Amino acid sequence: MNIVAEGLQFPEGPIAMEDGSVVLVEIARGTLSRVQPDGTVEVVAELGGGPNGAAIGPDGACYVCNNGGMMFHRSGQGLLFPGAQPEDYIGGRIQRVDLATGAFETVYDACHGIGLRGPNDIVFDVQGGFWFTDHGKHRARERDITGVFYAKADGSYIEEAIFPLEGPNGIGLSPDEKTLYVAETVPGRLWAFDIPSPGSVDLVSKRMLALLPDYHMFDSLAVDAEGNVCVATIITGGVTIHSPDGERAKLVPMPDRVTTNICFGGESLQTAYVTLSTTGKLAAVEWETPGLPLNFLNK
Repeated sequence: MNIVAEGLQFPEGPIAMEDGSVVLVEIARGTLSRVQPDGTVEVVAELGGGPNGAAIGPDGACYVCNNGGMMFHRSGQGLLFPGAQPEDYIGGRIQRVDLATGAFETVYDACHGIGLRGPNDIVFDVQGGFWFTDHGKHRARERDITGVFYAKADGSYIEEAIFPLEGPNGIGLSPDEKTLYVAETVPGRLWAFDIPSPGSVDLVSKRMLALLPDYHMFDSLAVDAEGNVCVATIITGGVTIHSPDGERAKLVPMPDRVTTNICFGGESLQTAYVTLSTTGKLAAVEWETPGLPLNFLNK
């Protein structure tokens, strides 16, 4: 394992770029940032709120799920942890960022008049539309009920495709894009749904790939070239690799109990970039299988 960068403020949403850099968000800092191969960190855009998941769209821009902000606290050991909805919560939104200039705009902040609460993770399909989860927010004695959305990048269409789910977080597509994967955080469940046509899911097809017997939570995910679903796993600390048939699951340990996200890059997409969020690090790990090429990025 190689630690590419340190001192990040709760990193998430990594994107391995073709020039060797990694674009990611720093949730506690409110930025979209770029980590160069030498570990230098540059701010691309100051987005405010709580930028979370990120993905490159068909126009080459970076689309960011902004959860609206979180309260953070630092432990006695210096670890940074997220918490409840803050007083300066700005509302959930999907933002489009020009990577060359840092200019950004809000593409969506609501669906049919209902405000987005805490958009979390995002994946583009080959048609150029994107799926995203809304993790919601929690307050002292209540928590939002949320789901999964499908939208077009030009701002012309958004629909809630799955509702309700319990804190949906990671989201991904199978190599043939006929299956949608969604991870729920607190229950630690990974669901699979059939996709009969772009932007729609067969709710009756919902099936659980794996429910591990230990105490864990799931965060964001990525799919490898063999169709395995690699889910960042909190509490146990690492990345859990689930076979697409749900028959096998194994944990690849990481040195942070709040391991939050994974993406693939490097030669043959065989390097996994993993965000270690409480310790503020980006790690690079040679992976046992290559990653699945992403639409509009690895083609």
